[in-house]
Amino acid sequence: MDWIYGIQKALDYLETHLTDEIDYEAAAKEAYSSSFHFQRVFSILCGYTLGDYIRMRRLTLAAEDLIRTDKKVIDIALKYGYNTPESFCRAFSAFHGITPTQARHGGNVRSFSRLSVKLILSGGNTMDYRIEKEEAFKVICRRKQITKPQGDVATEAISAFWNECTNDGSIEKLCRYIPEVRGIQGLLGICFSKDMADSGFPYGIGAEYNGTPTDNDKFEIIEIPAYTYAVFKCKGPMPDAFTKTYQSICTEFFPQSSYEYGFGVELEVYPSANVTDPDYSCEVWIAVKEKEEG
Repeated sequence: MDWIYGIQKALDYLETHLTDEIDYEAAAKEAYSSSFHFQRVFSILCGYTLGDYIRMRRLTLAAEDLIRTDKKVIDIALKYGYNTPESFCRAFSAFHGITPTQARHGGNVRSFSRLSVKLILSGGNTMDYRIEKEEAFKVICRRKQITKPQGDVATEAISAFWNECTNDGSIEKLCRYIPEVRGIQGLLGICFSKDMADSGFPYGIGAEYNGTPTDNDKFEIIEIPAYTYAVFKCKGPMPDAFTKTYQSICTEFFPQSSYEYGFGVELEVYPSANVTDPDYSCEVWIAVKEKEEG
């Protein structure tokens, strides 16, 4: 219930501060979360980013001000975070399909309603997972600092990084370090969630390190500390299957389980590159910790 209550508190905070500069960290704290995690979960659950939600709510309220008041367009633009009438007009026209002047003179505008959390009877689904307690192990990877635009979740930057590593041969080379017998079998997408900041986070593409010497200066050997992981099967063509699985993790597993995010590391384990296969199967490993009682 705390999770549901926290999401509603975050939404209430956003609505109260739509005419201010939004403090994403403060909003996330209302949801008992980090800024990055809150924005990521929001995007997965809603299908649009937190920044898009704020923009659409502001433009909805701006239209109401135009219709109901005699305020100048420049004053309304400044109220909702636009520095010039031109930037406001472009955003307004893109969202509503008409100009602010046309809206003021009776044109039809769009309305994007505020979100609210409702507790409904749901579930009854089977969600396969297992808990793995892993000792510290080493990975070899290419790591990149993903700069995250405020309000976005940087998925495009991660996809571009995968394409870069595919095209320059890094992925083919990294596959040579996957342990043949023990260890995590597959190529890894590694989100170093313990190092997340509002401006970005480190993301790696690599494999569990089998100890083979390397002289590739693009690769790093990093030790992953011991964690407890919740491990989820993800089946179907990517990225839709990943999105669906993560939605279930956020809406079914964490609200009802005795675990919460550990903010250590998240691993995407890909056994092959055939990610468009309808029967493709991979795993998501999320570092977790037991919820504190009370």
